Amino acid sequence: MSAQYVINVQNVEKSFKVYLDKGTTLKEKVLFKKRARYESRQILNGIDFQIPPGQAVGLIGKNGCGKSTILKLLSRIYKPNHGELSVEGRVSSLIELGAGFHPDMSGKENIYINASIFGLTREEIDAKMDDIIRFSELEEFINNPVRTYSSGMYMRLAFAVAINVNADVLLIDEILAVGDVSFQKKCFDRLLEIKDGGTTIVIVSHDMDQLYKICDRFIWIEDGQVKEDGEPRLIGNHYLDSMEEARLERLAQESREKFSQIGQEGNPEEDASRGGHTILELTEYVHPEARRFGTQEVYYTKVELLNKDGEPCQIFSTGDEVVLRCGYAAREARIRVNFNMDFVRDNWQYCYGSCFAKAGEPLPELEEEGWVKFHIQELMLLPGKYYLDIGINGVNGELYDNVRNILQITVREYAHNEFGPCTFTHDWTLE
Repeated sequence: MSAQYVINVQNVEKSFKVYLDKGTTLKEKVLFKKRARYESRQILNGIDFQIPPGQAVGLIGKNGCGKSTILKLLSRIYKPNHGELSVEGRVSSLIELGAGFHPDMSGKENIYINASIFGLTREEIDAKMDDIIRFSELEEFINNPVRTYSSGMYMRLAFAVAINVNADVLLIDEILAVGDVSFQKKCFDRLLEIKDGGTTIVIVSHDMDQLYKICDRFIWIEDGQVKEDGEPRLIGNHYLDSMEEARLERLAQESREKFSQIGQEGNPEEDASRGGHTILELTEYVHPEARRFGTQEVYYTKVELLNKDGEPCQIFSTGDEVVLRCGYAAREARIRVNFNMDFVRDNWQYCYGSCFAKAGEPLPELEEEGWVKFHIQELMLLPGKYYLDIGINGVNGELYDNVRNILQITVREYAHNEFGPCTFTHDWTLE
C-alpha cells in the first residue's frame, strides 16, 4: 500500500447468505433440511476508494446500501469475499457501542476489557482511566455492575472508552445521539478535537448537518458501489436531491393509485374528475392531496414546472429561475379570464400569490386552447417544501378551474442567515 494512504480499498465485494427459513436445533436441522434454503445477497459490488492520513470522510447513502458493512470490513469484523483492503495503525470503532461489556462486571472492570479489545495494554489503560471516567460523567456509578446502568449510561461509558484509545483511525456508525443534549455536544466537540489532532475518521450518519461540520469529503454509496466522491456540500446536495426525487416519485405513484381508485368507485364527493377532465391528466407528478374544483368553462389541460434549462423540475434553490407553463382549453373562443397561482408552505402558511391581470385591467381574451406562462426570474422562497396552487377565474370572479396542491416543490437547504418562508435582496453594514 502506498504510504500516502491510511485506508486503501480496492475492488472489494461482500455478500451474505440470507436464510429463508433456518432450523435452530439439531433435530430441526436433521428432519427439515429444506429449511436451510438461502439466497446470496450482494451488498458491496466492487468498492474502490483511498483515504489519506488525517482526512475525515462521511459515507452517505440510503439504508441497506452497504455503509455499515464497509465500516465492519475496515474494523476486521467481516472479511471481503473478493478484493483487498488495508488499514494502517491502531483502529478504534464506534460501531457497536459496548460490544464485549459484561453485565455482571462493574463499569471500571468493563473499561479494562473494552480498552484491551482496542489494543491498549494494562499500563496504558491505567494511565487513561481517570480521563475515561471523567468524560463518561459516571464517577458515582463506576463500581456498580453494568446491568444496573440505564441505556444512556451504558452508551456514555462505551463512547468514553472508544474515543480515549489514541487511535490512528476512528470508525463511527450512527452513534452521535449519545446521552442528553449536553453530553451529545461534548461528544461532538471531542470528535472535532480528535480530527484536529490528525486522526483519520470514517463516519456513517444520516445527520447531514453533523457530517458537514466534521467531514472533508463525502463518499456516496449506492447499489454496492461508489456513486460519487468529492466535496461534502456538492455530493450532499446531489444525494439529497436523489432522495427527494425518489420521495416525489413515490407520492406520484400514490396519487395515481388513489385517484384511479376514486374514479372507479365514482364517489361524487371525492371524484378526481370534473366534467371529464382529471387531475391525473395535468402532470405525471400530481400530489396525493391535490383537489380540483370549478365549472370548467375554461380548464387546465397540462401543467409544467421547469428549470432554467427548460427541464421538468420540482427541486430548486433559492434564487433559481423557475417557469410555470400551463396548457388550457375553453368551451368557446373569446372568453375573458384571469389566471392565478399560489405557493403555500407545507404547514399551510400562505407565502405568495400572483394573477395575470391587476385589478381594473382588462382580462385577456382566450382562443379555444393555448398556453399561459408564469416566469420567475429569481425564486425568493427559503428552504422548505411548498405546494403549488393554480386557478382560472371569470370576469366576475366565477371559478372556472382551481387545482390546489397540484405539485409539491422542494427548495434546497443551504447555508444562510435568513429565516421564514421568503428572502429579500439586502445587505448589512456597520455605520
